[in-house]
Amino acid sequence: MNIIRFVYNFLWGDLVTIPLPGGSSLGLSLLVLILIPSGIYFTIRTRFLPFRLFPDMLKIAAEKKTGNRKSISGMQALMISTATRVGMGNLVGVVAAISAGGAGALFWMWITALLGSSTAFIEATLAQLYKEEDPLYGGFRGGPAYYIHHYVKKKRGSGRRSLLAVLFALSGLLCWCGISQVISNSVSTAFENAFRIPPLYTTIILVITAGVIVLRKNATVKVLDVIVPIMAGCYFLITLFIIIKNFGQLPAVFAKIFQEAFGLRQAVAGGFGAVLMNGAKRGLFSNEAGSGSAPCAAAAADISSPAKEGLLQAFGVFIDTIVICSCSAMIMLLAPSGLTDGLEGMDLLQKAMEYHMGGFGVIFIAVILWLFSFSTFIGILFYARPNVAYLFGDNWTSQTLYKLLALVMLYIGGLAAYTFVWDLGDIGVGLMTIFNMSILFPLSGKAMKALKEYEEG
Repeated sequence: MNIIRFVYNFLWGDLVTIPLPGGSSLGLSLLVLILIPSGIYFTIRTRFLPFRLFPDMLKIAAEKKTGNRKSISGMQALMISTATRVGMGNLVGVVAAISAGGAGALFWMWITALLGSSTAFIEATLAQLYKEEDPLYGGFRGGPAYYIHHYVKKKRGSGRRSLLAVLFALSGLLCWCGISQVISNSVSTAFENAFRIPPLYTTIILVITAGVIVLRKNATVKVLDVIVPIMAGCYFLITLFIIIKNFGQLPAVFAKIFQEAFGLRQAVAGGFGAVLMNGAKRGLFSNEAGSGSAPCAAAAADISSPAKEGLLQAFGVFIDTIVICSCSAMIMLLAPSGLTDGLEGMDLLQKAMEYHMGGFGVIFIAVILWLFSFSTFIGILFYARPNVAYLFGDNWTSQTLYKLLALVMLYIGGLAAYTFVWDLGDIGVGLMTIFNMSILFPLSGKAMKALKEYEEG
């Protein structure tokens, strides 16, 4: 436990503390120190790609796949990565960030997403460049383990498995098992609050439903093709209704966001560090840019240009943070502040929705959390496929055993909250990020070449 706690604090704790006026301080974790400067670097290097090529992202999203019947399209890969990005963090995580850092935290989440889009482009493009055929599931597979392997192989002239690639794959499998527990615990808690259903019943139904899907060969993509647009669309439309209903409050809400993001009052009162870091940390955790997760889906896409998939995954970061996270923030910020005093997490969000939409709001949040969390579980098991294959070879035994392990973790998490396992999940995603980012810089030239070919073509 002490080792786990030490590694967790090393990755997510304040590694560097910068004093600020008014007695405040700005704590920077290792992952923030890696991802924010990297995002700035890649944004400048791609000549502000998220702004410059945003129309291209929308156009590419409508394209069909090119040829391989068993492969998936770029849009389907986007649905898979969106399923995992858009999860519990978009609901409870956003509420936690604003509760701790104020409305200004939302602004820094937006900035983090815009910077992360460029990082997401680089890693997804590399996943396409180094993808390979998948003999088990058909189509293609890849991700950081594969482009790390090819980079190391070229450097040392050997085809043996790379230690760095193995460590990435192991970190990913560790992370996704931890996330499985968080998912079921959140769902069972929300359903107990909304419907008074005992956690055991919710968990059993969740595990059976997930098992029917993930233990079938290619049901994952078909299910996510249906769930993701519905859940994201419903959440967006309900939020739009709430915004229109409270339209007169919007100028005050946006004024509060920008004032607290930069305001002198926050700096003097010693709160600026909390505003900035809560927004930045939550943004990084939510959109996953740089962690190496989304490239596992990006590699599977059958698309005419690697850069096109990179642009789609950059668009995915936009959907996650600028759209979905902003929806959660607006639901909270448009409710009277006195109504939610003393509440946190799911209780706070459900209370805000109850104010906006009555009893229906509480039920809606429980159901949408179920959809967000369920789709995340389906998506992470798609991510696991190429990493299990890299570690254990092409066989159905290892693929099925990992799926069964994840289902067991899903069941355990629904009945009890084991923070030890949750910390392991956070450590897993932290290690994934370090291993992935260490290779993005030396390989980024390949992605830039693909971007140049796309723009010239």
